[in-house]
Amino acid sequence: MSRVERLIANSDDDVDVIAIMNGGEPFLDSTFWYITEQCSGCFEGAMAFVSRDGRLDVVVSQLEAEIAKGGKGDVHVYATAEERNDYVKDILKGCKKVGINSDAALYSMVNYFKRMNDGIEVVDSLPAINATVNVKERSEIDTISKACDISSKVASKLPEMIFEGVSEAEVASEMDVMMRRLGGTGNAFDTIAAFGPYSAEPHHTPCDYRLKRGDAALFDFGSRFGRYCSDLTRTIFLGEPVEKLKRAYEIVLNAQEAGIERIRPGAKASEVDAAARELIDSTEFKGLFIHSFGHGIGMDVHQNIHISPRSEHVLEEGNVISAEPGIYIPGVGGIRIEDTILVTKDGCRRLTSYDHSFTVV
Repeated sequence: MSRVERLIANSDDDVDVIAIMNGGEPFLDSTFWYITEQCSGCFEGAMAFVSRDGRLDVVVSQLEAEIAKGGKGDVHVYATAEERNDYVKDILKGCKKVGINSDAALYSMVNYFKRMNDGIEVVDSLPAINATVNVKERSEIDTISKACDISSKVASKLPEMIFEGVSEAEVASEMDVMMRRLGGTGNAFDTIAAFGPYSAEPHHTPCDYRLKRGDAALFDFGSRFGRYCSDLTRTIFLGEPVEKLKRAYEIVLNAQEAGIERIRPGAKASEVDAAARELIDSTEFKGLFIHSFGHGIGMDVHQNIHISPRSEHVLEEGNVISAEPGIYIPGVGGIRIEDTILVTKDGCRRLTSYDHSFTVV
């Protein structure tokens, strides 16, 4: 089945058309590139309409005309706002219900559709969109694997990048450059380099803190390749750390393995999280695993699969997720170990690859 056909199959029967719309940067919806199978372009203000009959209409400005023709769908190019409105009115003619992506649609665009067709009802098609994009095709898995290969190569070089006195910002910058040199088309997200006590902050922004002997050095980063993301975290040490961090590292590594062993089609995401969380909470570090075990990964580094205690998600073949337990000790340091994981027919497979053993530089 095509992506359009899968989206229609996953949507409610009474939805006449699903509208994927972009605002201006940064309010762009990755679903637009997914459904049109574009790998280039900015497409600010562009719209894609998936109709119940299987038609895909793509409305773009003259700026994107040539690029749009290389993707899927019937392309409608406008030069003026009036031309754009005419295209949209024609596409929406006779429609009663229009589905939108509630995670990405701007309020102004929702109101725009209502003005284009009096009496139209706008409904949330996010569940159908998530059900479609969460199951990856072979070509998507290949692309994500390339992004993972780039990140893995950078991860393998991290022990060579750290030394006493180097700053978080300096190493993060070097990592970003290396990902580009290895073929990455951008960052999946802002690189995290967190040293010493800052490694206990899961979403730390690299600063001028300089690495000291005994510090943990936590790196959370991902490359983007062909619009798809990877996500990887590696924690290493400059000199021997305190015993507490050594114990924490071993427990996090075991917790990751415990969670990964549960990943398979049909597995409840909450049970995957529980396998890791229960292991950590059975130790002196109870309560210090302060985030979920993982999340979905695709064109966005955080897609709508939640591997958490309250998740109702059931894993499927073709899901790509992170596996990232952690322990965070305020004022001392943090440990996180993360891989990008593909759910396969019989279980799962790591797409990232680097040395997971306790590493002291």
